Amino acid sequence: MAIEYEPIKPYADDLEDSVYTQEKHFSIDIDIIGNAEKIQDDDESKNLNQLAFRISDPNIANKGEESPFIPASNSTNLPLHRQQPPQHRLISLDVFRGLTVVLMILVDDVGGILPAINHSPWNGLTLADYVMPFFLFIVGVSLGLTYKRVSCRVTATRKAILRALKLLILGIFLQGGFFHGLNNLTYGMDIQQMRLMGILQRIAIAYLVAALCEIWLKGDDHVTSQLALLRKYQFQLLAASVLTVIYIFLLYGLYVPTWQYQIPDATSSSAPKTFSVKCGVRGDTGPACNVVGMIDRKILGIQHLYRKPVFERTKQCSINSPDYGPLPSDAPAWCQAPFEPEGLLSSVMAMVTCFVGLHYGHIIVHFKDHADRIRLWLIPSSAFLVLGLALDIFGMHINKALYTFSYMCVTAGAAGFLFAGIYLLVDIYGYQRMTLVLEWMGKHALVIYILAACNLIPVVIQGFYWKQPPNNILSLIGIGR
Repeated sequence: MAIEYEPIKPYADDLEDSVYTQEKHFSIDIDIIGNAEKIQDDDESKNLNQLAFRISDPNIANKGEESPFIPASNSTNLPLHRQQPPQHRLISLDVFRGLTVVLMILVDDVGGILPAINHSPWNGLTLADYVMPFFLFIVGVSLGLTYKRVSCRVTATRKAILRALKLLILGIFLQGGFFHGLNNLTYGMDIQQMRLMGILQRIAIAYLVAALCEIWLKGDDHVTSQLALLRKYQFQLLAASVLTVIYIFLLYGLYVPTWQYQIPDATSSSAPKTFSVKCGVRGDTGPACNVVGMIDRKILGIQHLYRKPVFERTKQCSINSPDYGPLPSDAPAWCQAPFEPEGLLSSVMAMVTCFVGLHYGHIIVHFKDHADRIRLWLIPSSAFLVLGLALDIFGMHINKALYTFSYMCVTAGAAGFLFAGIYLLVDIYGYQRMTLVLEWMGKHALVIYILAACNLIPVVIQGFYWKQPPNNILSLIGIGR
């Protein structure tokens, strides 16, 4: 006689989680450095341990292998059988993450040769400008699946904070300026000049905010329709709306005064040059007088900002625009100023991108029909694209450096369409062989980012040379000259 049993629905809580499309599964909790361990709900696991059953697999039965869920002393005498449900990983999410990693490496390595695919110098949208929003969108989708069932909110909160701190510290270590890069075999950084924000830092902040909202701000409603889905997560929608309003209000409402900065004088060892940038305006979204830069200068300190911003490639600042180049003779004073592309205020809208991905993850959790998922993804994606393009036409420019609301809408909509397309291709039609490499890269995205995008591999290779530092492998193949 077979016993009907509803298996446990444990949760996993991390940035790179193990994601399944079926509810009947055991999930994997993978920490940031790549270790994995199975976890399960404590209360339900106790109930599970009280059940005696064997998996009805003839191969296991014939070989006399014991079920991992039953004590060895009792497993051989139990007649109960249960078919273990298949585990289905959401391959499309790994493929999407891997595709984003490939895109990141492409624009980093080829962007200098083809400036058209490099980050837009200021307003506008290029291929490189999709990378950051795609990563944030993926983080949000993963969180929706990771925290779909939480046994202890306090424990889940503690783990989320710990993982965010790991990413934050790793980001400061990799992008704070400690590695001096190609052609400079030195390591170290004056803490007073260290860059505080960066790509991993932004992801850590958005991850933490979205994770806390997913843990604490969701109802207990049973989702049977799209309206019920919105009702269950209404406080998360409210949080995303509040963040958007705060960002827009600060961007267009705060007063930006005239400010100064200094740069070392390259022609002499005398005191650094001082430049004064005249502002005294509100609502300016240009490179010189925007609120995003002002907040970073006030809170982080101008010495802790990125020192090679994208606006150095604008026509006002480069004779080779849209590539880097010498300053024009009439270059404005702000051309050499530091600016943080992953700043504090712009990270507020990055959080909203994460919330958009979180909503798409909720659709996976609560709607099992493929057609329903695709429909519920494409509707908001279309709305985001139309709204973002309309806002750009009416003056709220698409701008990655400021992470404007229009930029968030367009990139989130594009991420939704791309994710739906990959899901259709990979998880519905089963074309997985052609995406195996992308899937592997998606599963190891953080390691690939550290080794490739942070130049660790070239720096390490360049550290081995013959007699003199210039005589290294990278110089032989034309890199780092």
